[in-house]
Amino acid sequence: MKTKIAVLVSGGGTNLQALIDAQGSVLKSGEIVLVVSNNAGAYALERARKAGIATAVVLKKECGSQQAFEEKLKEVLTEHGIELIVLAGFMTILTESFTACYPQRIINVHPSLIPSFCGEGFYGLRVHQAALDYGVKVTGATVHFVNEIPDGGKIIAQKAVYIEDGDTPETLQRRVMEQAEWVLLPQAAETVSAALQKV
Repeated sequence: MKTKIAVLVSGGGTNLQALIDAQGSVLKSGEIVLVVSNNAGAYALERARKAGIATAVVLKKECGSQQAFEEKLKEVLTEHGIELIVLAGFMTILTESFTACYPQRIINVHPSLIPSFCGEGFYGLRVHQAALDYGVKVTGATVHFVNEIPDGGKIIAQKAVYIEDGDTPETLQRRVMEQAEWVLLPQAAETVSAALQKV
């Protein structure tokens, strides 16, 4: 039996696509059985449908509060028997009451080498802008377990990406995705899926 994975998304779903493409090759011990979005218009949902993966939309404004949103999220995950949650561009910070229900079972990819350029407010192009502003020569991506502290969980894997002369936040973001995020996330999902099978 494969570890049942849910991928939580908010936008285009490029990291989701990397996971879908890795199924059966890199990702052997786990299977994506559900994609959940907090944005009904997320293109990631279309990617999931094309791959024949079940989808769900949970909207905070419909739930009325963060607590109700997280309760609804838990219901949906329980219905599908989810064992591992992968955050792939999910733009909502989850509270301790949610993360505590899934210890060492939620992973996230962050587009920097944690502990640099991470934590609250560091997401998307802001991370790459900060790296360029600071003048670092090496950045990259980190996959880590998720706890109640933004980007504060134990690191699973990291991969470095060199910053090149003339980089913009956009060119850097693209290279970090291609060279690090899309490589690391499927590998980490496999590592954790395999470990959960032994629990």
